[in-house]
Amino acid sequence: MHFGIQNILFIIALGAAFYLFAKNFGKIWRNIKLGKDISRNDNPSERWKLMFKVAFGQSKMVKRKKVAGFLHVLVYVGFVLINIEILEIIIDGIAGTHRVFAEPLGAFYNAAINFFEVLALLVIIACTVFLIRRNILKVGRFSELQGWAKRDGNNILIIEIVLMFALLTLGAAEANMENNSTGPWIISGMLAPILSGFSQEALVVIERTAWWLHILGILAFLNYLPFSKHFHIILAFPNVWYANLENKGRFTNLASVKKEVEMMMDPNADPYAAPAETDAQPERFGAKDVQDLNWVQLMNSYSCTECGRCTSSCPANITGKKLSPRKIMMDTRDRLEDVGKILDANKGQFVDDGRSLLGDHISAEELWACTTCNACTEACPINIDPVSIIMDMRRYLVMEESSAAQPINAMMTNVENNGAPWAYPAADRGNWISE
Repeated sequence: MHFGIQNILFIIALGAAFYLFAKNFGKIWRNIKLGKDISRNDNPSERWKLMFKVAFGQSKMVKRKKVAGFLHVLVYVGFVLINIEILEIIIDGIAGTHRVFAEPLGAFYNAAINFFEVLALLVIIACTVFLIRRNILKVGRFSELQGWAKRDGNNILIIEIVLMFALLTLGAAEANMENNSTGPWIISGMLAPILSGFSQEALVVIERTAWWLHILGILAFLNYLPFSKHFHIILAFPNVWYANLENKGRFTNLASVKKEVEMMMDPNADPYAAPAETDAQPERFGAKDVQDLNWVQLMNSYSCTECGRCTSSCPANITGKKLSPRKIMMDTRDRLEDVGKILDANKGQFVDDGRSLLGDHISAEELWACTTCNACTEACPINIDPVSIIMDMRRYLVMEESSAAQPINAMMTNVENNGAPWAYPAADRGNWISE
């Protein structure tokens, strides 16, 4: 071991990176827990199976867009496996060693590094294709993304390319060093001739620069995630675990309304009994703001990959309606971030800013355009459920503001007056027979 100033700097950088990530992650988790409580721990065996299939196995990525899905799987597998090498880099950085696993693992280590380098090259190719698709070919489902949302996607792809090049440059420099006892490996060995004309001192500088660029890039990437759509790298797994296992399209009942109906149907209930006194605020029917949603729905918003598969599958969007399920999730996250900033500015207390998710972010027109077909949920690669948010906000419009489309209001009036959706009493329903 050679402990020195580099090791001290590395330990400081490592500690600072993990501290900042924990701080930012804590804020996001606090925001998520602003949502209402909901139990999603039923059927754990099915949840484990679903998580390994969908989140870990990426099964839905290749369901529709097979080429793009395959390239995404390459980036995902490559980035995950290559970052196993970070464990060795961290040990080397703290202890002052160099490729600490090389000697004990021997031939297996060389095989693993060769495999990682091939993956690194595939990641570079896949990210380059994605950049071309986003910025030159302008694939339709990305056209909605503008400003930060568009830059964010490009930033991640560029960061991943730089990290992979740093890894390969590191191996190429090592291959030319006189005291090198490892390699050369497949891909970096092909790049090694480019650096063959450099002096040993220059090679050391290149190798150290690539080493620092790779690890500092990884640590910077870690702290970029909480501000990026790519936070789904972390939240995809719990997001799939807590997904709704009920049949798609099955709507929930409000406990308070269900209780009232049960009392109406109970012949022994006293309709004039005074309600129990409580200090709690009266429950809001449906959702007007993010605090009215449940915490799984809020986690969905932070998990959204912004891939646009939901919107490209939405029949309302395809036919020119204003609705975009991706926008619903992005708007929910944006509003939740605004609420989080208010909490930060007021020592954890929420101060009404006169804004809400409904109206200031999502319009009634968008909500009523939804057909509740659940095509968006089916298309989502990590089982996000935009329909549940749409339905909760619709519920607020109907039950709190009596605001719904004219045909819906007419239908509900008929149900109330006639016991059926039709605009005539039950006694007249069979009159059509005599026509």
